[in-house]
Amino acid sequence: MIFSSKKLESAVDALSSLPGVGRKTALRLALHLEKDDLGLVERLGKSLIELKTLTKRCAKCHNLSDEDVCNICLQAHRRQDLICVVESIRDVMAIEETGQFNGLYHVLGGRISPLEGVGPEDLSIELLQQRVATGKVNEIIMAISPSIEGETTIYYISKTLEDYQLDISIIARGISFGGELEYADELTLSRSIESRIPYQSKNS
Repeated sequence: MIFSSKKLESAVDALSSLPGVGRKTALRLALHLEKDDLGLVERLGKSLIELKTLTKRCAKCHNLSDEDVCNICLQAHRRQDLICVVESIRDVMAIEETGQFNGLYHVLGGRISPLEGVGPEDLSIELLQQRVATGKVNEIIMAISPSIEGETTIYYISKTLEDYQLDISIIARGISFGGELEYADELTLSRSIESRIPYQSKNS
C-alpha cells in the first residue's frame, strides 16, 4: 500500500496487528474512524485503555473481571460443587450463550503445548487444585477443545486431581476433533455439556 499520510499508515499498522485483521480491513477501519465524529475515536480509545488497565483476573476462576471476584462466581444460584474447566474467556462466553450450564467456571488461560512453549506452570492449574482442595467441588467438566494439546491438558489435570474424591467428565464429542470450542454452535455445545461422559470418577 502507498500512503499519502504517515499518520494513516501508522493507524493501519496498529489495526492490522490485531488477530484476524488484514491490512485492507485495517485501512477501511482507519478511514472510517478518521471520517467519523471525534467522540467515537475518544470512546474507543478510552474503552480499550480501561480494558487494559482496569480489568483483572478473578481470584476464584481466573476469568476477566472488574472486581476481585467476577460476576459469575458471585451468582448465588449457581452450583458451587460443579466446575467447568475451559481454555479461554471466549469459551466461558460461548457456554454462557447456551443458557444450559448453571455451575462455575475455571479459565486455564490456554492448553499445554510443548511445541509452543506452554507448560502446566503457565496455566492456572494450581489455582484449580486449590479450589478442589476445599472439598466443596464434586465434579469437574473438562470443556477443552478436542485436540492433541487438549487431550494432554485433560490428562495432566486429571492426574493432578486424582487424590481427591471427584468426578471428572469431558464434554461429548459433538465437537469435532481439532475444532475450537468457541466456534461451535450453541446447540452442539449445549448438547456436548449435557451429554458429558466420565473421564475419571470418585471410585476409580
